[in-house]
Amino acid sequence: MEFITNSPIETEAVGAALAEKLNPGTVLAYRGDLGAGKTAFTRGLARGLGSVDMVTSPTYTIVNEYLSGRLPLFHFDMYRLGSADDLFDIGWEDYLERGGVCAVEWSENVEDALEDPIFVCIEKLGEDTRRITVTGGDHLADFSL
Repeated sequence: MEFITNSPIETEAVGAALAEKLNPGTVLAYRGDLGAGKTAFTRGLARGLGSVDMVTSPTYTIVNEYLSGRLPLFHFDMYRLGSADDLFDIGWEDYLERGGVCAVEWSENVEDALEDPIFVCIEKLGEDTRRITVTGGDHLADFSL
């Protein structure tokens, strides 16, 4: 599925709509350059899950937890991790067992550890314009805005 957005608010709306279709244990593997809108998408995801928490980038913390929604949301930034082994060192399996949604930025750095993720690719087409492509997740076949 492909969506074109023209503002961060529209990018958040795609994330919010997707959140309504997600089940416990879902892993979202983000791909996108720095500044593509991954955190904006995650703000929408959190809102769609019913979270009232303020969403920020996990760049320096590696993972931010948002626990106030219908499912917990764990937002990872793997930019500084060198391999899938590093992911397991920070307790990846524990996060999976908690039954939430794991949103993983820079997923290509730990791709070996991700089983059956839903891929979310966010591409910058212009200053505020983004192409968001969502692939995987058989239950998302009817996902639309």
